[in-house]
Amino acid sequence: MTSNANGAKGVQAEWPLYEVFVRGKRGLNHVHVGSLHAADDQMALLHARDVYTRRNEGVSIWVVKSTDIAASSPDEKDPLFTPSNDKVYRHPTFYTIPDDVPHM
Repeated sequence: MTSNANGAKGVQAEWPLYEVFVRGKRGLNHVHVGSLHAADDQMALLHARDVYTRRNEGVSIWVVKSTDIAASSPDEKDPLFTPSNDKVYRHPTFYTIPDDVPHM
């Protein structure tokens, strides 16, 4: 817990950190735009709206507690992704597309 110049203890220091993702237009992916602290999920959503979509650039917001995110490290790239190389059937180039199939 932190104290300000008046000796008051800051509540925000105890609030969890949230990661904020915004989808700019329909059909696009959500993109990580930043982080914020909030007391709960609803407050995080409202603060994310106020901070990250001030110019009506978003159509959808996701907020996720940072502690709930599991991520790989760039250092793990080779051991994590190399096994997929020996499963060639997962790649679109493995299959032949008949000429009469439209829009492929």
